[in-house]
Amino acid sequence: MKIAPSLLAADFLNLGNEIEKINASEADFLHLDVMDGVFVPNISFGFPVLEGVARACSKPLDVHMMTVEPEKWISHVRGLGAAVMNVHQEACLHLYSTVQHIHEAGMMAGVTLNPATPVETLTDIIEDLDLVLLMSVEPGFGGQPFIMHTLDKVRKLKSLRNASGSRALIEVDGGVNADTGALLANAGADILVAGSYVFRSEDMNASILKLKEL
Repeated sequence: MKIAPSLLAADFLNLGNEIEKINASEADFLHLDVMDGVFVPNISFGFPVLEGVARACSKPLDVHMMTVEPEKWISHVRGLGAAVMNVHQEACLHLYSTVQHIHEAGMMAGVTLNPATPVETLTDIIEDLDLVLLMSVEPGFGGQPFIMHTLDKVRKLKSLRNASGSRALIEVDGGVNADTGALLANAGADILVAGSYVFRSEDMNASILKLKEL
């Protein structure tokens, strides 16, 4: 299992120290939630902060755009040196074009689905994707309880991926801990995004390793 700690749950008064802990850990990615207060009812951090994070972080960056018109920010995300750019299916009027532009920028293209969006909406594009991120909470705020229906969505997405021949990784974000992580691993998830479970634990790397072993 690959693990992507979510910076949204970090201690922002000690952000440098938090990133150093991630660098020293067995995390596979650092997950960055960019919120605009329009697509989601919250604002997180902008590109000046992200540029500092990118300079300090040695892990590949998984940038999750919770914004309207995320295609406007492709060059900015590329400028961070991000490995993955995740855009919401619900926010992209021309999703295929956006995915192609992400690829042209040299990044893995991920598409995110909100809890109420069926995985079948990706039937005609999943072969072009490197990653699908399933939200297991409503996007915009950390600390929400895990939506159990996500397990069915993971299984459906795995079936869709296998039937299409796609190699897209299945990522899940929201309410992830050792218990829900085990359920997601059994359902077929490849990457777990974990916020509070990692950043608010006494031993960050021990928590990451526990998830990686699922």
